[in-house]
Amino acid sequence: MVRPPLQEVEWEVLPPEEKERRAQLEPLFPWIALIMDNLLRVPGTKFRVGLDPLLGLIPGFGDTASAVVSAMALIQAARRGLPKIVLARMSLNILINELVGIIPGIGDAFSFWFKSNARNYQILRTHAGGLVKPSRSDWVFVIVVLGVLFLVVCLGLLASFIVLREIARLFTGH
Repeated sequence: MVRPPLQEVEWEVLPPEEKERRAQLEPLFPWIALIMDNLLRVPGTKFRVGLDPLLGLIPGFGDTASAVVSAMALIQAARRGLPKIVLARMSLNILINELVGIIPGIGDAFSFWFKSNARNYQILRTHAGGLVKPSRSDWVFVIVVLGVLFLVVCLGLLASFIVLREIARLFTGH
């Protein structure tokens, strides 16, 4: 008698409702990373660029739009129950991108290289297996980080408007 070949068995580690929840959220993260950081390939190179650095070229609005998209991804990561240390790493990527992004010219060049959303997606892929229900302290942490991010974005907007106002004064003479 010939035995059939051994087949790999997929072990179910998550309850069905958690598996469904994970499957619903999973497509969000690669899309954000793709659209914001890797949408287009620079002709003649292997380098890819997304909307994040391109939006950053628009004074005031660009960095704010990037921060909002990144913050939505962070909220979804918290809803998935990722540990605080993972949320902290993701938050740090967002804050670094926004803080450097405030600097005209340098910030835009930095965004072409840094790709915070792609970095966060990689972090998510690495830590996605351990789904747990987010605790109250997880939410407090995320809210504090989002508050700091909001403050950084507001300061960036204020700085952008001041710079634009001064440039307008130079050209109009007022």
